[in-house]
Amino acid sequence: MTLLSNAQAIAWATNQLFEHSDSPKLDAEVLLLHILDKPRSYLFTWPEVELTEQHQQLFKEYIARRLQGEPVAHITGEREFWSLSFYVNNSTLIPRPDTETLVEYALGLALPEQAKVLDLGTGTGAIALSLASEMPNWQVWAVDYSHDAVALAVRNQQRHGLNNVTIAQSDWFSNVPEQLYDLIVSNPPYIECDDVHLKQGDVRFEPLSALVAPENGYADIRHIASQARKYLRPEGFILVEHGFEQGCGVREIFAQMDYRNILTIKDMAGCDRVTLAQMPQ
Repeated sequence: MTLLSNAQAIAWATNQLFEHSDSPKLDAEVLLLHILDKPRSYLFTWPEVELTEQHQQLFKEYIARRLQGEPVAHITGEREFWSLSFYVNNSTLIPRPDTETLVEYALGLALPEQAKVLDLGTGTGAIALSLASEMPNWQVWAVDYSHDAVALAVRNQQRHGLNNVTIAQSDWFSNVPEQLYDLIVSNPPYIECDDVHLKQGDVRFEPLSALVAPENGYADIRHIASQARKYLRPEGFILVEHGFEQGCGVREIFAQMDYRNILTIKDMAGCDRVTLAQMPQ
């Protein structure tokens, strides 16, 4: 076997992935660095270093999996989100940069120093654990319907040693502690059942239960908005992620339920992504 250098391996993989990925070179770099257990700077510093036979074989296997459409995060078992690294698997959604919009805005809200926060449908725990890592005095509760997702979120909590988070199984509010929260956050299913994007990209490898909702994608958002009124303190906040064309619809849902100060926030691409609402006093 002719051994490739780091630079040659990246070039070969980029060419292989060119018609199968929106970011072929980045995919190749992430996969190779995962195998080598090196920082990204290593590829720039040591482009001429040859791979070992074992590393080269594994890299080719990873590229073959990516050619079949398998997400990079599922191949490596990890994904970066809000400066933290999270274990991921096919039991829930892969954390996405768009969701950092919700985290960023939540951290900027005027909440008590020891705020009580609830994350519904936590998945990997990305939102809850990111908030908890930034605000160690907050008490965060995170729930998910899927037992596998709960187990994954617990692994991520243990990985980062965040003791101000409680993770449990719950069908939305069914097993949530009966108390008033200062903030409720959620990235619920919001894609329409017949959306063509469900057959494209990474979502093909993610559970439909975490993606799809009835009523044109609004059913779970409507349920959360309705039930949250029983769990939010006066002037407490709710933040919900949604599709880029759903901002108007989500604002209407909150308005119909007598929330106040309703606002839709755009993500880094300038698309409607998160809607905020506040309980009346």
